[in-house]
Amino acid sequence: MPFDRLNDLRLFQDAAQLGSFSAAGRKHGLSPAAASACILRMEDALRVRLFERTTRKLRLTESGETYLTYCRQALDLLEEGEHRLQQAQRELSGLIRLSAPSDLGRNRLLECLDGFAAEYPGVHFSLALNDTPANLIGDDIDLAIRYGQPADSSLVARQLAASRRVVCAAPSLLERMGAPVHPQDLAQLPTLTLTTGLGPMNEWRYRERGEHKTLRLERARQSNDGEVLRRWAIQGHGFAYKSQLDIAADLAAGRLATVLDDYFTEPAPLHLLFPGHRLQPARIRRLIDYLLDHFTR
Repeated sequence: MPFDRLNDLRLFQDAAQLGSFSAAGRKHGLSPAAASACILRMEDALRVRLFERTTRKLRLTESGETYLTYCRQALDLLEEGEHRLQQAQRELSGLIRLSAPSDLGRNRLLECLDGFAAEYPGVHFSLALNDTPANLIGDDIDLAIRYGQPADSSLVARQLAASRRVVCAAPSLLERMGAPVHPQDLAQLPTLTLTTGLGPMNEWRYRERGEHKTLRLERARQSNDGEVLRRWAIQGHGFAYKSQLDIAADLAAGRLATVLDDYFTEPAPLHLLFPGHRLQPARIRRLIDYLLDHFTR
């Protein structure tokens, strides 16, 4: 049977220092017989004798002396590693300012931040939820999460998840009004559009026969909150143009269904954005790694 390296190495080191299997065993909560069996298991695995045993004395063999030197180095390194990790965890503290879309922020991102805060209680957040592209420098934002390709080339963009924009509606609305067969049909149907600081997002892009086209919606129910649009869509108030990632749970549960999937194929990957020239504190670097791991699972 292979030996438990960490615990058995500690027992071996203590036995060498104390000159007694029994004394080392007591330190580790083992009986004399169990402690002796651990050392025998080590010797069998290593195929050497580590101790010379007599009725009065226990001493290391030459092989035991050699092995003890490396054993101490290994245990010292492990202890130092544990100390460094604990120290880093204690020192990871401070404020992180984030900006994220409203749907994502209220749902999946909140769960992720709660998990990070439980692991690093010294870190706290200032979370701004809006669907207007964030000005990381002007608004003093450390990290922003946004859909699509960033317009600012000075930012580092790390993709969190692939997604695309879809047109969706509640089954009740589709039953009442029927499903559109062409994007232009939406101009005569109730629609829901997002407004941002840059104006209304009432131009929905689609592809037909390989060409990019745009549907402009002049009459639509509007909100500056994407989560409100999602709820209105679920309640059957209109067709919404949403990221597939934001409504994945609604699609799976049957609260929403997509339409015109052959036309609306525009990719909208989810990106994590941060300034490329700024030296990131450890807490922000750790959160970046945490978010990348969380969203790629």
